[in-house]
Amino acid sequence: MRFGVIGAGRIGKIHAANAAARPGCKVAYVADVDRAAAQALATSTGAAVGAIDEIMSSPAVDAVAICAPTDMHADLIEQAARAGKAIFCEKPIALDVERIRRCLDVVAKTGAPLMIGFNRRFDPNFAALQSRIAAGAIGEVEIVAITSRDPGPPPLSYIARSGGLFRDMMIHDFDMARFLLGEEPVAVSAMGSALVDKKIGEAGDVDSAVVVMETRSGKLAQISNSRRATYGYDQRIEAHGAKGMLTAGNLRETTVEFAGAQGVVGDKILNFFLERYALAYRLELGAFIAAVKDGRKPSPGGEDGLAANRLADAAYLSWREKRRVALA
Repeated sequence: MRFGVIGAGRIGKIHAANAAARPGCKVAYVADVDRAAAQALATSTGAAVGAIDEIMSSPAVDAVAICAPTDMHADLIEQAARAGKAIFCEKPIALDVERIRRCLDVVAKTGAPLMIGFNRRFDPNFAALQSRIAAGAIGEVEIVAITSRDPGPPPLSYIARSGGLFRDMMIHDFDMARFLLGEEPVAVSAMGSALVDKKIGEAGDVDSAVVVMETRSGKLAQISNSRRATYGYDQRIEAHGAKGMLTAGNLRETTVEFAGAQGVVGDKILNFFLERYALAYRLELGAFIAAVKDGRKPSPGGEDGLAANRLADAAYLSWREKRRVALA
């Protein structure tokens, strides 16, 4: 499979490197408004630098990996779909739900394969937890608790363009909650504060938040997010059910522990998503390629992206209006 990678930033580098290293795959083109960044990534992956229109029209490109800023995603998806390319797009599709729906209409009409980059579904630990839930290990799920904390906040310039914590950071957890609950949430209650950086609050966002969701049958999901964790990148899941509980914990730098008179000390957890989800990104790309080659609909797809954005919108409304929000 020959890829055109649009966006040579942090996430574009991950996907381009994984595609270049994969047998049977090639990065044909890299595009970025920063020509130097595009050239550096193209050189490291054996690709050429190309314009977006060149990537879309080239017969040497089978699939497009959209790693550009969020406000470009929907337009690029539509352009790639009309060009007959398979599409992998980082989350979210757009910040506006109606814009997402219009985009997905184009995808449906063209029949283009579309996968959204909810990479955490492919983390081996989280995937194993979901498989055991599906196999009935804990019986009917009653409560899912998801913890996700970054080691530090992003720049304020990023906050302004990202759509805020619920749409940028917690959107992964909204998708994971749907993945594990097996039912769609029908109500959302959110609380949030700016405790890490007051300037984030002044920009109209939060850096610390808790969301509780419920499904029609009464299953509950609790999500805790923070833009600060002094001990590393905190990623944990707990699923409680009628027969017991499943947990998936953090990954550490090593499993070595020191035991002494003062107690037992282990190494720190991995510091950020680049290390924590390195394998998940590789498995995600493999799943996309396999689905396209087999003629299957990639998963998670556009509808999963839409559902996660609807939950993020409901969380923002709940936070602002300090009330429980029901989803139609």
